[in-house]
Amino acid sequence: MKQPLRIGAGSAWWGDRVEPAILSAEQGDLDYLCFETMAEATISAAQVRSRRDPTFPGYDTYLDDRLRGVLPGCLRRGTKIISNQGWINPNGAAERIVHWLRHFGAKGVKVAAVNGSLITDRVLELTDTILENGKPTSTLTPSLVSAEVYLGAEPIVAALKQGAQIVVTGRVADPSIFMAPMMYEFGWDALDHTRLGAGNGLGHLMECGAQVTGGYFSDPGFKDVPEPWNFGFPIAEVMPDGSAVLTKVAGTGGAVNLMTVKEQLLYEVHDPANYITPDVVVDFTTTHLEQVGPDRVRVSNIGGKPRTPTLKVSIGCTEGFIGEDMFFYAGPGALRRAQLAKKILEERFKIVKLDAEEIRIDFLGLNAIHGAMSPQNQPEPYEIAVRVAARTRTREEAIKVGREVDGMAVSGVGHTGKRVPHQDRTREIIGVWSSLVPRDRIRPSIQFFES
Repeated sequence: MKQPLRIGAGSAWWGDRVEPAILSAEQGDLDYLCFETMAEATISAAQVRSRRDPTFPGYDTYLDDRLRGVLPGCLRRGTKIISNQGWINPNGAAERIVHWLRHFGAKGVKVAAVNGSLITDRVLELTDTILENGKPTSTLTPSLVSAEVYLGAEPIVAALKQGAQIVVTGRVADPSIFMAPMMYEFGWDALDHTRLGAGNGLGHLMECGAQVTGGYFSDPGFKDVPEPWNFGFPIAEVMPDGSAVLTKVAGTGGAVNLMTVKEQLLYEVHDPANYITPDVVVDFTTTHLEQVGPDRVRVSNIGGKPRTPTLKVSIGCTEGFIGEDMFFYAGPGALRRAQLAKKILEERFKIVKLDAEEIRIDFLGLNAIHGAMSPQNQPEPYEIAVRVAARTRTREEAIKVGREVDGMAVSGVGHTGKRVPHQDRTREIIGVWSSLVPRDRIRPSIQFFES
């Protein structure tokens, strides 16, 4: 039994930076490095890409960058890796990891792929009701793209027990990725909600990476942190009772203090007394935090309640298309010109019979975020970016947005600045719905590969 067990965060989402993970692998003295790279819509988007591009391998598109960066340090230190970078193809991700292991001369390293989260082919027989609107899940049949159930830590623990040094999964709840090493190393029972509550709570603190070390925290003049360009990713020094000290690699930017930890503790938590995960229901209301040194916060007494009999399912469905483009005005009168441009586009959309479920014409920097709640007596802006977007049922209708914005270049308002439209100005929308599936109907599987 390792005391303390050192667990590091390697990423908080698909697009996260790689360099802090490399630094942790090299200097963090880690027992485990855990990567979380999935948002709610990640698998649905991956399914859409797979349908369009038969060469897409189905796993995290930054898998190579991350593995190429951290494997040398992890192999040298003996650090195990746990990651949900498998997306819709954990086996393919595992095979790619084996490729990189061999590239670095690591022979006999066991890699486990955890499958079972992807239940697209049977989601309608396993679920009844859409949580967001109470309608039957069968109403999603025409638009269904993918369905993923949130697995917990147990299959990862099973893979570790069978000798895996690297575990790659599909959809697994974010905190479970970090708690699995605790369960394995400390021998926690899957039904011990007291310890699992503490472990999942720590996993929640770790899952968003730099958010607990000062990222997404800085507010200049109010909440300042050192070197925000150089955030270190968090490291948890975990004890067998589920208490831990949160810290980071010495010399990195950011901060680990009571404020950063409290903000992440409540981040995306609707009910602090009942934070539901596949493994346990976490109770954050009993949590004790203590600053025990520079960039060191002790976390203890996070509570837990028995796990639920169901697991959450995320269901991705096609919901039409968005057409979007932008143009600009600057100097005196920029707002007046933007307002006239908006009127012109509204009328031209009528002329071309744009069939849209929603149209938005926003002035970035003025009202694009708060919309109608934006103050009416703002100072005259020096420059305005006009964002035009419409949600449509077909791609053909969405294309009309960019075509009419193109016309503004010579058939619009004076001093219109138009960017050259090299990028795709239409995109398919994937909506995400939720449902519940009986826990006993889900059977994860594990496949092993070796370098």
